[in-house]
Amino acid sequence: MIAGLIFLFGLALGSFLNVCIYRLPKGESVIRPRSRCPHCGRPITAYDNIPLISYLLLRGECRACRAPISALYPVVEGMTGLALALAYLRFGWTPGALKVAVLAAALIVLTFTDLRDRLLPDAVTYPGMGVGFLFALWVPVEDGTAALLLGRESWHPALLSLADGLLGALLGAGLLFVLGEVWYRLRGVEAMGLGDVKMMGMVGLFFGVKLTLLTLFLASLVGSLVGGLFILLARKGSQYELPLGTFLGLAGLVGLYWGRPLVQAYLQWAK
Repeated sequence: MIAGLIFLFGLALGSFLNVCIYRLPKGESVIRPRSRCPHCGRPITAYDNIPLISYLLLRGECRACRAPISALYPVVEGMTGLALALAYLRFGWTPGALKVAVLAAALIVLTFTDLRDRLLPDAVTYPGMGVGFLFALWVPVEDGTAALLLGRESWHPALLSLADGLLGALLGAGLLFVLGEVWYRLRGVEAMGLGDVKMMGMVGLFFGVKLTLLTLFLASLVGSLVGGLFILLARKGSQYELPLGTFLGLAGLVGLYWGRPLVQAYLQWAK
């Protein structure tokens, strides 16, 4: 029952995230004006703005001009509903579930802004870093790297958790920055923007070192396979810009819900 209500709330939140995904790359307010059809400019009425249902009833078209509505809108709504419901089912009614829900919402926005506009807005990454910093003091990151490096006994648990988050941010942002600089020096072409660097700084604060490494590995693997296949089938040139932030966002969502079991399984296998 509670999970169902949280899912419905997530659908409503997903509708707002769609506004963020559409407007933030344009530098527009996410509050005003009210939602409008991007084709004809007609304001969308409340009964045409019901998450998932309105899209199905309207058969993916604007009621006024019959222009097609992007299928990304219901996808974002459904993903957000599932993300919040899963956070509750996995972590219960706890601060940890709130932490998961907040990061999931940020990752969903970044995943689709990069897919649509090849942009990772500072309006998401910078506040996300601040929230990740505060959550690291409140909800243990539980990575263990800081305790290994600094010694568990001499540090307060909240400070160890924060240190884990900062190490994750340093690793995630630093590794992408260095790789981008090396590629630019060797090839004279920018391999990635600072948006990806800031995004991984945000993710690292939530994740710590181990899950940050997992996110980078999964994003690189899926990006290479899916991106390479797309370039081949669509006959894009070698200079085609893949949305790295999209792959990082999807990998981050995997790490958010299933990262710890995956890391534990790998560590057991590597023994």
